[in-house]
Amino acid sequence: MFRIPLSLCALTTGALLAATAAQAADINLPPPPQPEITSGWYLRGFVGIGMNAKADLDYQTQTNATLQFNSNDDTVFVGGAVGYEFNNWFRFDVSAEYRNKSRVYALVTYPPGGIDTYEGYLKSYVFLANAFVDLGTWNCFTPFLGAGVGGAWNTLSDFFDVNPNGGYGFGRNPDEWHLAYAFYAGLGYNVSKNLKIDLTYRYLNYGSITDTVDCNVTCTKDSFKFGSLHSHDIMLGLRWICCEAPQYVEERPLRSKG
Repeated sequence: MFRIPLSLCALTTGALLAATAAQAADINLPPPPQPEITSGWYLRGFVGIGMNAKADLDYQTQTNATLQFNSNDDTVFVGGAVGYEFNNWFRFDVSAEYRNKSRVYALVTYPPGGIDTYEGYLKSYVFLANAFVDLGTWNCFTPFLGAGVGGAWNTLSDFFDVNPNGGYGFGRNPDEWHLAYAFYAGLGYNVSKNLKIDLTYRYLNYGSITDTVDCNVTCTKDSFKFGSLHSHDIMLGLRWICCEAPQYVEERPLRSKG
């Protein structure tokens, strides 16, 4: 019987394996999957209802009058922001909003049985730099926390005094810049990779406003400072990631044959 030497079989098998490995090396294999990168610029728009708390009213007058009551009605607001997502959990944006006019009211009494009512309208423009931390995503829902700081341009208009006995007076329509700050807690929903819906609670403190009421000849000047203006806000927003950060993919060089 004719037999092939064992050494010859081993050499032949080794040569075939080497040729197969060389041929496989010449094939450009696809790169391994890259982790999803969510960083990029985004635009945010929002509307909301501001439940204004009663201000710390500092009432100063030359008469023996006593402040009995004051209030600040709720308001609505609208705004927008431009921001950047640094990674899957941290983002930063700069926002601007307009808070519509809300009615402010005060009731003052003085002896013997006198009454003065004061009424006007407060509106504000609020500008904030905000930082947010996303706490993870479950079934497309992402809870988040945030904080912001900036400034508020407050205006008190049409502030006037009415006295049932015939006295009257008008405010000076002041407008003032004040420090503003905010704290956020919310829940986002991922409609798509680039579009999010946010439902947010926000505590906003937007400073103060001071006005002086100049009365007619029968009364004295009164000064009102509506201090510690703050609101509990409910906000509904849309966040659109418009420009994603470019993803870097390592290119594997072609292996030359021969």
